[in-house]
Amino acid sequence: MNKREVLRLCALAAAPLLPLAGAQAQDASFPPRTITIVVGFAAGGAADVAARLIGKRLGDNLGVPVVIDNKPGAGGNIAHQYVAKTAPSDGSVILFGSVGPLTIAPHLMKLPYDPVKDFAPITMGVNFPNVLVVHSGLPIKTFAEFVAYAKASPGKLDFASTGPGSASHLAGELLNDMAKIQTVHIPYKGGAPALQDLLGGRVASYYSTFATAQPHIESGKLIPLAVTGPTRLATLPKVPTLAEAGYPGYSATNWYAFVASSRVPKAILDRYNTELVKVLKTPEIVRALEAHGLPPQPGSREELARTMERESATWGRVIRERRITNG
Repeated sequence: MNKREVLRLCALAAAPLLPLAGAQAQDASFPPRTITIVVGFAAGGAADVAARLIGKRLGDNLGVPVVIDNKPGAGGNIAHQYVAKTAPSDGSVILFGSVGPLTIAPHLMKLPYDPVKDFAPITMGVNFPNVLVVHSGLPIKTFAEFVAYAKASPGKLDFASTGPGSASHLAGELLNDMAKIQTVHIPYKGGAPALQDLLGGRVASYYSTFATAQPHIESGKLIPLAVTGPTRLATLPKVPTLAEAGYPGYSATNWYAFVASSRVPKAILDRYNTELVKVLKTPEIVRALEAHGLPPQPGSREELARTMERESATWGRVIRERRITNG
């Protein structure tokens, strides 16, 4: 047997090992040395609180640092654009995406990214209603008084949101249309700055997450008027839903979900799903999130894809039918 034949046989013998070597290399790429979770809102708000609770446990489980990168602005769109177009595709960066940029904003404005084509779903994170709250210095103590005040003074009552196209923005616009009132939208870069101006009396009302408003409701600085979801909050049993308060069919829940750039390999996305679902089902994480009014809702990648598709269709129809604009 000559040297060339020996080399050929060696190559054939090694060939079956190549797929296994490739799979091992792919597994070795997860977890990354450092994981960055991008959040589209300022520190201190509900998205930030949830991301830090989840990220800390994820890092502990995987034995790697997890960094929370807040990129507030444009209702979360700045962060979503970064992950869609600029972030590395090796899986080291994931996004704690939100209902606004992923399913609402595309129907209100031209975006520099496509929520369907540019993102790959990982898992739903948390899903919860907002609470309509007003500053205690206003002559408004009930939802009926809120509507009466708005009708008596069109354009004089304003409401804060976490940015154009956010869930808190659309919650206010939906009520404007259903109640035939004219409250003015004031956008902020996240829940924390919106709350700061609300507490300072610079804005009258806010469709806040319960996590953000809770301590100020308890102190009496903010008055909760109504809940935007289909059921009352266990933490606010006396506060009615907007549907109960006279607007049947009103429902506007808020959610944050983990997504990544669609350029990230499927194997890494699947691993993230496994690890994040494990975190979101951990009893102490469940308790910590629920204490902030942020119940976790882990699920499969396919379930999140269906939720995003369904929510986009729903809000797109509402925006068109009610002629809601990005104002």
